[in-house]
Amino acid sequence: MDRLSSDFEVIARPAPARRVHPAAFIEGLPVTCAERSYVLTEIERAIDAREIGHYIAVTNPENMYHGMRMPSIRAYMRNADFSVCDGVGVIVAGYGWGHRIPRFPGPILQLEASGFGAKKGWRHFYYGGKEGVADEMARRLKEKYPGMIVCGTYSPPFRELTPQEDEDIVRMINDAKPDIVWVGLPVPKKERWIAAHLGRINAPWLIGVGAAFDYHAGTVKWAPAPIRAMGLEWLYRLIVEPKVRAKRTWWHLIFVVQALTKGVLTGRFIKPVRSTPAIANGVSQ
Repeated sequence: MDRLSSDFEVIARPAPARRVHPAAFIEGLPVTCAERSYVLTEIERAIDAREIGHYIAVTNPENMYHGMRMPSIRAYMRNADFSVCDGVGVIVAGYGWGHRIPRFPGPILQLEASGFGAKKGWRHFYYGGKEGVADEMARRLKEKYPGMIVCGTYSPPFRELTPQEDEDIVRMINDAKPDIVWVGLPVPKKERWIAAHLGRINAPWLIGVGAAFDYHAGTVKWAPAPIRAMGLEWLYRLIVEPKVRAKRTWWHLIFVVQALTKGVLTGRFIKPVRSTPAIANGVSQ
């Protein structure tokens, strides 16, 4: 069985130079409690220092659901530099644990990093999406952010890669010398891919953003801004893609109800757990 098999659970390791950042904990899973500018500044710091192996977990209720059940996803979230909140369900669950969690959705993170980095010469590589999606996203984002550098794209086949194919892709990405590798794969494929390539891809940052590729390429309609602002993007996606989203929405609801109920009934909201150096620097397995 090769390392990229969907049955193989590889544990993501923290970056050697990983720092402590503000985070709230729900069921032992961290969610970043920092301003967006703080996250972007830390991305910049690591790029300027050429620190390799940092990664950001984009965390929605589905990730939390799996993180409570799958050791690999749990470790992925706990060992990330940031675990940014991508869903209103995480915010609602956080209330039961005494937290006020800010949102920084993956698609917005990608847009803000693209605009912020265009002025600083950041090099972006896009891995994932259907054939042509990454290229179209690159075209649109470079048009939106003049000066933005996209140093490469790759759309993997819809099958497991052979070890040789994987080595070739790693070599291609490293030859492009990216500062950020954006991974447009679904949960949990993007988490497995990033975990398997930490230490092999010589980029300061790996960030999995899932459906953001389709939104920014225009191949899937993004929820209108007012709907996103109200935290109802999950409902919009359920209406637009009922067959795709039904099971995932069920996972979302299970997580929110279980986590919120447990937090309230056990009084966790009275003494919320937030990041400390010991917790944030611990390697979870």
